[in-house]
Amino acid sequence: MKLDDARQEVERLRREIRRHDIRYYIEAQPEISDREYDMLYKALQDLEAQFPQLITADSPTRRVAGEPLKTFPVVPHRVPMLSLDNTYSHEELEEFDARVRRLLPGEKIAYVVELKFDGVSVSLDYEKGKFIRGATRGDGTQGDDISGNLKTIRSIPMILERQGSATRMPALMEVRGEIYMSRRAFELLNKQKEKAGEPLFANPRNAAAGSLKLLDPKLVAGRHLDAFFYGAGAVEGHAFETHHELLAFLKDACFPVNPHWKLCSSMEEVLKRCDGWEKRRHDLPYETDGMVVKVDRADQQRRLGFTSKSPRFMIAYKFPAERVTTRLEEIEIQVGRTGTLTPVAHLTPVFVAGTTVSRANLHNEDDIARKDVRIGDWVMVEKAGEIIPQVVEAIASRRTGHEKKFRMPAKCPACGSGVVHDPEEVAIRCPNVACPAQMKERIIHFAARKAMDIEGMGDVMAGQLVDAGLVRDYGDLYRLRKEALLKLERMGELSVHHLLKGIEDSKTRPLGRLIFALGIRHVGSTAADILSRRFGSLEKLRRAALEELTTIDQIGPVVAQSIVDYFGSAGNQKVLDKLKGGGVVFGETATARVSDTLEGLTVVITGSLEKYSRLEAEEAVRAHGGAAGSTVSKKTDYVVVGIDPGSKYQKALALGVPVLDEAGFERLLKRAALKNLPKNSGKGA
Repeated sequence: MKLDDARQEVERLRREIRRHDIRYYIEAQPEISDREYDMLYKALQDLEAQFPQLITADSPTRRVAGEPLKTFPVVPHRVPMLSLDNTYSHEELEEFDARVRRLLPGEKIAYVVELKFDGVSVSLDYEKGKFIRGATRGDGTQGDDISGNLKTIRSIPMILERQGSATRMPALMEVRGEIYMSRRAFELLNKQKEKAGEPLFANPRNAAAGSLKLLDPKLVAGRHLDAFFYGAGAVEGHAFETHHELLAFLKDACFPVNPHWKLCSSMEEVLKRCDGWEKRRHDLPYETDGMVVKVDRADQQRRLGFTSKSPRFMIAYKFPAERVTTRLEEIEIQVGRTGTLTPVAHLTPVFVAGTTVSRANLHNEDDIARKDVRIGDWVMVEKAGEIIPQVVEAIASRRTGHEKKFRMPAKCPACGSGVVHDPEEVAIRCPNVACPAQMKERIIHFAARKAMDIEGMGDVMAGQLVDAGLVRDYGDLYRLRKEALLKLERMGELSVHHLLKGIEDSKTRPLGRLIFALGIRHVGSTAADILSRRFGSLEKLRRAALEELTTIDQIGPVVAQSIVDYFGSAGNQKVLDKLKGGGVVFGETATARVSDTLEGLTVVITGSLEKYSRLEAEEAVRAHGGAAGSTVSKKTDYVVVGIDPGSKYQKALALGVPVLDEAGFERLLKRAALKNLPKNSGKGA
């Protein structure tokens, strides 16, 4: 296909995908199946891979293309994002109405009443109809630039297009809205965190806020966030006479606008609307915590103006949370996969917000102490975000003197190891890798493809081995025997052979992958690779002092302390001895160093290569003495580009980093005529 033909087809596919996004995410009326949509998306991906010069920032394929950030840049809001005054009763809403009428004597007043979403406020900038950036509310005058994370929310348009009776697009427009997480997405996320042994989010709002703070857009994409938009900051090129006109424009411009707004001609009508939604709000698939009441006419809004903190023309009416009292019978400690000890309250069953509650998360020791909650107390319970039961407070006046203060244990209740305080959080953790509460998930991580890559060792197999008592830690994997494995359910000769072969093959994995497989807290694959190059063997790393670790570039004090804590555990040392006794190679001999021809060079692999997997290509770089980087910077020496290269390719071009195709990569490995390799050609060497 010629470039001009490809350009036309790319534009056609993008228009088609955007149209189906609107039908699916905005209008909830999909026209095609998921498979047909995926085929359109794949066709666009393939064309952009074949013609990378056609890739644009607003392409549907770029929504999850950003690299992880180290921090969020701070950007100013053109118009401040002020907070709203809150009201909690009919009387306070009537006082608001009286103030408005006093400031606008004799004028006809109409109000727009909207649901108040329990989410995170954001502001999006569009110039000439194209998304430029998006930011959090921050302190009201400036916020964090979270553009990469917002792009992953598919209901947010990247290009504003006319739909129906849409008004001409403003030259510049700040669109204001709320990012939220649906009840369903929240429940799934907390189930995943519970399975992983991680602390649960208290409510959907915290989950949404925590997700937007993630520095890797790919992780944000998996959180299934959504949005509603309801306002504007700076607008150039068009003036909206009323708020309901603005809402109509946003809907026609394909923004997700909540349909449950109403134009009310009196405060009596406003109050009736608020009361109606207080009763029906639990029927919605997302969280609301009140209503927002806004003067409709824009000229009246301007004359009402602002206080130093809030607009005078709008106010929030907050719904009261449903609270009940019950007895706290006991506090149990649960141990998660990563060793986090979480206190859980056992309650006398009580009905609250639609369900019977018998357990509630107490979060941590500091939270229990702050609330002075004791075993045997009568307590006030509510559902945080109407989802997660939580103990709000103890009712001290009902104490009999038999209540007991709670203290977190000094030892893990599952294995008896001494617990440690997390330096980054208030969490308390069990550091013992052999703790039975953490065992299955640790073995799954150890055997994963990016770690020791043990073929045949999946979730089910790990569970069978632990339940049968054959494995108490990943060191025991290297002591497994055929006779014992054959006794397991659905394990025949062939399955046992493949598993034992996978375990045998894993003994000579590169040192970096072994370090990553150990599951040391905060040590990911990149840090593991850095440590492997610095120390050359696991034995040397075991003996490394904190002072030495903190001097290593990209290994900060938190990571260094985590490494020292891991190797300082007697239980972990015993597991490491099992690994060594089982034949696992602890040194650089596992890397099979071929040469030092790439010594001092950093090579980044992006896209899919034909002859190498990503791991194989990176190991080839290390085998020749080089470093396999994960991000592109000015310090990167070469970027190897395969099919569907993503943003690393674009960043390499922008920074002037030499780009190689697969053939050029192979010549680089051989160091054949390296000086003649073309620099930054964009086409490979």
